[in-house]
Amino acid sequence: MISSIQNIFSIPELRRRILFTLGMLTVYRIGAHVPTPGIDAQVLAKFFEGTQGTLLGLVSAFTGGALERMTVFALGIMPYISASIILQLLTVVFEPVERLAKEGEQGRKTITKWTRYGTVILSIIQGAGIAVGLQTMQGPAGEPVVPNPGIGFILLTIITLTAGTAFIMWLGEQITERGIGNGISLIIFAGIIANLPAAVVNSVRLVNTGAMSPTILIFILLVMVGVVWAIVFMERGQRRVPIHYAKRVVGMRNYGGQTSHLPLKVNMSGVIPPIFASSIIMFPATVANLVDVPWVQTVASMMTPSHWLYNLFYVAFIIFFCYFYTAVTFNPIDVSDNIKKQGGYIPGIRPGRATAEYIDTVLSRLTFAGALYVSAVCVLPTLLIGQFNVPFFFGGTSLLIVVGVGLDTAAQIEAHLISRSYEGFMKGVTLKGRHG
Repeated sequence: MISSIQNIFSIPELRRRILFTLGMLTVYRIGAHVPTPGIDAQVLAKFFEGTQGTLLGLVSAFTGGALERMTVFALGIMPYISASIILQLLTVVFEPVERLAKEGEQGRKTITKWTRYGTVILSIIQGAGIAVGLQTMQGPAGEPVVPNPGIGFILLTIITLTAGTAFIMWLGEQITERGIGNGISLIIFAGIIANLPAAVVNSVRLVNTGAMSPTILIFILLVMVGVVWAIVFMERGQRRVPIHYAKRVVGMRNYGGQTSHLPLKVNMSGVIPPIFASSIIMFPATVANLVDVPWVQTVASMMTPSHWLYNLFYVAFIIFFCYFYTAVTFNPIDVSDNIKKQGGYIPGIRPGRATAEYIDTVLSRLTFAGALYVSAVCVLPTLLIGQFNVPFFFGGTSLLIVVGVGLDTAAQIEAHLISRSYEGFMKGVTLKGRHG
């Protein structure tokens, strides 16, 4: 392990990227402790004491406790994710946006600009919802969270939270461009990991005071270890479609006649579906603060991780985004054309359209299995942990994001090392696709 770390920092470019990423994440964590003006922090902390295992607890976990402290980063990166979802949906159902997405680099820049504008708009809406909701919150003794409510507080909160989200969006883009890994995913990763030390200390304290049985704590730890093992096993799982290449004679040499494979992952979409699904579910709950209608408030109160309605929508959104994101990022027709151009074919399948249909069929079955796996990981541990009143929100969704982002980042570091003839960062472990 020590030699692997030495290999990492012996490459100037990789060292700069890792240090830059760590620096940007440090800035993010510092900003997560800068409070929003006009809020009584002590009363707010008392209010959030009873939100573990609720939707507020989930949102606070994704923001690294920024929402619980109501800092300038309280909205987190979720508005940016919501805007990205809207733009990606438009590329499928709205032809002008679809044409724009096919224009290459210039089209990508335009869509990125629209995503930024959408992020600001959604941040304003969610910021207004949070500001209105804060004015109605009270502590256990009836003390208000906002000592001086009014339009001034609402405008100040909207501006502060919108600016915070815009800054996080910029941090994520900088990490993706100049750092290592996906910036947005790493920001969510950092937010979840930031809660881990406090969760461990709190759990030990509860065991020492007798509020939690050591048996329950051991059971929870075993569940987490089992979930991590399942995530690693499934994320590295592949269906290898065999591809044969016909022999070609060029001059005096024979080329081709080789056998390769097309690796199709069980979970092609990675951690994107649970992140997108969480963002979609969180948004209506925020808007509900702006609508003082009894049935809307009733539905909003039912949208908690322990309620069946929340989990039903959550699973439905995860399955939808598994198929949607796979369809956006992987085109069987393009893959089939590339195989045909290279003189390859799948045994027993005609090149061209039949190959595309075969790949699409295999991919659809894999995506269904992957969607069920992601849904089970995100929902079942949360339900089990909720039954034991665990004093922190670190359920299946958080574990999937942490492990998935960790594997993706490690794979990128591995790629940098392999390209420079170094032994990989994960010594003794061959990542899937390394020799592909």
